[in-house]
Amino acid sequence: MRFVTVEAADRRVPGLLLGEPANGHLRVLDLAKVCGVADLVDFIAAGPAALATARAASGKAEAVLTLPTGALRAPIPRPRRNVFCVGRNYIDHIAEGDRTRGIQTPLPQHPQFFTKPPSTVIGPGANIETEAAISTKIDYEIELAVVIGRRGRNLQAADAMGIVFGYTIGNDVTARDMQRRHDQWFKGKGLDTFCPLGPWIVAHETIGDPQALNLSLSVNGQMRQSSNTSSMLFRIDRIIAELSQGMTLEPGDIILTGTPPGVGYAMDPPQFLKPGDAVECRIDGIGVLANNVLERRPGV
Repeated sequence: MRFVTVEAADRRVPGLLLGEPANGHLRVLDLAKVCGVADLVDFIAAGPAALATARAASGKAEAVLTLPTGALRAPIPRPRRNVFCVGRNYIDHIAEGDRTRGIQTPLPQHPQFFTKPPSTVIGPGANIETEAAISTKIDYEIELAVVIGRRGRNLQAADAMGIVFGYTIGNDVTARDMQRRHDQWFKGKGLDTFCPLGPWIVAHETIGDPQALNLSLSVNGQMRQSSNTSSMLFRIDRIIAELSQGMTLEPGDIILTGTPPGVGYAMDPPQFLKPGDAVECRIDGIGVLANNVLERRPGV
């Protein structure tokens, strides 16, 4: 099952994708109409009852919208809390960072968390906006994103996957010069449009093993990153369990799980994103998240 948010008649509609997109269009069950929810977070929070209602209503033609694929927005367009992120979670990515900076750092013993504000989130087809006066070293980072389905606190790893609703694709866009300038991750990764998400959320039970997914990123058709989620230093259950210690996770929370090697700053010479670039992120079992890079007009 794949869950979306679409723009339809000047309103954002939470939906269940019916079948495969075809001929530039998609069919979507209107979850606002059949479940009485305002958005996808409300639907997720409503739990199994809402899911059962959606399944039962999937054949009702009067509740089905036919829309162009361009109507897709980020599945959760405005998260209610910051997007949680994990840094340095692929050993080869840690190694390329150390090599580039001429240092050697020990492997983390625990997940390294930071966050991105809700204003960073954009959807498929939206532009990653750059401002040369602010940063000239914009980088990409494909990541598997985990969406929390129910409240959880002080979880053990053995129980952590039980609160997962599903998975989507994230791109942890980063201003590397700003990151170095401030000597921390939040600001350089927290600029507007710096968290593309989508194109939809795939239900946990649909995805199979989330620790066995190929993921890749290309820029203008050139492969830059290619790995598998089995290479994570900290598995998803460990990430969720540690994040939940003393901090309640809520339905609709989003966790980015780290990026593999191949980022632009570690290339020789470095290859940063520039206006006009086309970025495509792919994860098996989920799909493709595509965004272009656009220079933002000064003062806007």
